[in-house]
Amino acid sequence: MTSPGAAAEIRQDEVLTGEAVALDVQAVGFFLRALGALIDVVASVAALVAFWTVAGLVTGSGGDLVTMSPVLTIATIVIVLVVIPTAVETATRGRSLGKLAVGGRIVRTDGGAIGFRHAFIRALTGVLEIWFTAGAVAGLVGVFTPRAQRLGDLLAGTYSERTRAPRLPAPAGDVPPALTEWARVADVARLPYRVARRAAQFVRGADGLDPAARSRAAFHLAAEVSAFVSPVPVADPETFVRAVVAVRRDREYRALRGASERVDALTATAAAAPRGFPVRSGPSSRPAR
Repeated sequence: MTSPGAAAEIRQDEVLTGEAVALDVQAVGFFLRALGALIDVVASVAALVAFWTVAGLVTGSGGDLVTMSPVLTIATIVIVLVVIPTAVETATRGRSLGKLAVGGRIVRTDGGAIGFRHAFIRALTGVLEIWFTAGAVAGLVGVFTPRAQRLGDLLAGTYSERTRAPRLPAPAGDVPPALTEWARVADVARLPYRVARRAAQFVRGADGLDPAARSRAAFHLAAEVSAFVSPVPVADPETFVRAVVAVRRDREYRALRGASERVDALTATAAAAPRGFPVRSGPSSRPAR
């Protein structure tokens, strides 16, 4: 257990709920957020044109803004730019057409679902930062915030959470038969992140490499990996690298399974998710490297 004076370390891509539970979530990137905002803007412009067309037919102005009543024009703009976005985000708990397209959802900074107040502040601020400045203010603020938050997000205390999990890479394969006995007794320490990533990428894509490049890559990787392995087996570099990657994957998987089983045992009698929090597909675990 953590000592009374110890501080919990929360990473930038984690949020801390009101129950002091750290959720490992990912925010939608700047360019995806910009694409989603562009889709929402196009949809709003289409809705605005449709409203003006219908209003013109009803009032007999033909959709001409010059002859249309100023009150009707302003009311239409307010409905399309503020009322509809607020209603949509409130009803869908942070979704919109653009966010559905890019796989995002607006949530509170503590991970909970947004309400009317958050959606209204975002929509009202969006009139200034998106429509009046052609998105310049939203883009500048989003570039300099860690979660690509625009001004409306900062005022409302929200950000865009990624709802689509990335596609899992192809499995690296099992331990080569020649090193099965070695794998049972080998001491394979945790590899540095960059070394582990390069080794895993090599194992997954080795079959598509040129034979000469494949041999060179295997030789250099084996030299780097051998510093974290004891004893180093007598095998060719590629077989050695494949065995190390498989051993580390299996051991990390067992560690994650054990941690998950302990969490399930501790939370077996706990209630469902706190009120106002969106239901996620499952816990997002960061594998050990």
